[in-house]
This record gives sequence, structure tokens and C-alpha cells, in this order.
Amino acid sequence: MSALIAGVLGGLIISAVQTVTTGPLIHQAEKYETTSSVTPAGGRKQPPQMQAKQDVHAHAFAIAGLHDHAAAWAPEEGPQRVFFTIITNVIVGVGFALLVVAGFALSGRRVDVSSGVLWGLGGFTVFTLAPGLGLPPELPGTAAAELAARQGWWIFAALATALGLWLMIFTENILLRLAGVLSLVLPHAVGAPHSPTLTNAVPPELAAHFASSSIVTAAIFWVLLGSIAAIAYGRLDKSVEVGSADPT
Repeated sequence: MSALIAGVLGGLIISAVQTVTTGPLIHQAEKYETTSSVTPAGGRKQPPQMQAKQDVHAHAFAIAGLHDHAAAWAPEEGPQRVFFTIITNVIVGVGFALLVVAGFALSGRRVDVSSGVLWGLGGFTVFTLAPGLGLPPELPGTAAAELAARQGWWIFAALATALGLWLMIFTENILLRLAGVLSLVLPHAVGAPHSPTLTNAVPPELAAHFASSSIVTAAIFWVLLGSIAAIAYGRLDKSVEVGSADPT
């Protein structure tokens, strides 16, 4: 229930934030994309109108640090697009909130708004910041490596970062903490997959603006998610109330 509350509220709020951050940049990029045929991974060119429809999900993927260049369907421009963007953000929010709340339970530590924000920043580091160092958020019309390779590296980076942070924060053994540092570095030592061609339809300034806006938007999303989840978790978990009650 805590995850559901945090995911719904976080998804709704971040959808509003995206209308003034990443949204206008995506629309600009789609205009560039329709004027040129971008060669995706594998060397196959696609019709510009298909490329424009394929990147409707960029809003939701941006908050997670994910990049989708191969969606087969996307809603039409207008209310339908807005509706499905909000629904996708809410679903993504609930999924990530479940992980945050699971972290609350597994850590066994006291949960309040401050610790919730810290858990949110941890999620931001795991799912956006660390993977974004190798695969920054991309606009429609950006050349990219094969989707499967990018997804595999993203999962690898997220898991390694999560393990590294856990070892560094929740263990006392110096060797385990050093192993945590190595786990943080390992994905970037291996390196993320990139497109063999650097030909892009969008200007580099626009791409850089989108990457920075996506990262800031994701940070807002994760702080909201952690803090709301912590408030809901503290109010709904009866064991927290019983454990803090005066036995007299």
C-alpha cells in the first residue's frame, strides 16, 4: 500500500514536471527527426513518421534512465499521448516504490522522511545516475547501439551499483566495503555499448539539454518517491507504531 500511494502520487507529480522540462525538448527533437531518416542499430533505416511515433515513451524512460528506440506502438498526439504518458509514469513509479519499500523492510532501520529521501537518492544513483554515466538519456533521432546490448549493460550497471552501495553502507567489514567500491566501478570499466556511427538528427546542444533535464527530473522523482513512501510506510505499518509505543 505504501508503494502504491508513493507510485501514484510520484507518477502524477513528475508527469506535471515533465511538461516544462523534458516534454518540450522531446517535441523539438521529433521535428528534427521527421526531416531526416536516422539509421538505428543494425543499419536499417526507418520511415521518419515511424521514428517519431516510436519515442512517445521517452518521458517515462527518462525518469528511470532507460532508453527505448524500438517501441512498436505509441499513442496518438494529444490527449491520448498525455494519458498514456501519465499511466506509464504511475506504473514505473509503483514498480520503483516497491523496491524502495522493500529496502525499508530489509534494512531493519527506522524510517522517516529524512531516511526516505536518502533511500530515494540511492534509487536515483542506482537507476539513473550510474547507468547514465555510460548511457545518458537520449532524444528521438539519436544514434544508438543494439537495444538488447544497451538493456543488458543497463541492468548490469544497476545491479552492480545497488550491490556496491549496499556493501558500503550496510556492512562494517573493510574488505566488503572495498568490494562495494569495486562493484561501483566495474560496469564503467567494462564500458557501455555505443553506436558505431555518430550521425544524429538532433543538434548536440539539444541532446545535452535533454540529458541534463532528464537527470534533474529523475532526481526530483526519486526524492518524491522516497519521501512519500516513507511517510506512508510509517503511518501504515502497525509494527512501527507498536515498536515506538511506551510499554507502560
